[in-house]
Amino acid sequence: MDVQGFHHLAIQVHDVERVTRFYREVLGFSELQRYHRPDGSLRSIWVQVPGGGFLALEAVSEPPEPAPFRHERPGLFLLALRIPARARADVVASLARAGVAVEHETRWTVYVRDPEGNRVALSHHPEDPVD
Repeated sequence: MDVQGFHHLAIQVHDVERVTRFYREVLGFSELQRYHRPDGSLRSIWVQVPGGGFLALEAVSEPPEPAPFRHERPGLFLLALRIPARARADVVASLARAGVAVEHETRWTVYVRDPEGNRVALSHHPEDPVD
């Protein structure tokens, strides 16, 4: 088998426009493509993940179910994105300006949620934080 790297991740979301705004405006991803169903309704928006691959935000009719930060159900746990350790304070400040709450922090990672509750990690592991 010749697996050569990450291609994309697809997440099903109820409000694809709202979730796309989060990834575009808060995290700085660029929009790649919009896909529509034959009836003209929006089916999917793809956004570029910096460093390679893309995130496909796929529209579904059901609203998200609230879930605690950690739970025992199988499925997508989180989307982890790399940040430089030297940028951590700026990342946290940018999240605060955007009104995005930090749910949890560790020595290497800041955890937030997108507008539908999907966990997003911004991590500089194994690089130690810069004081």
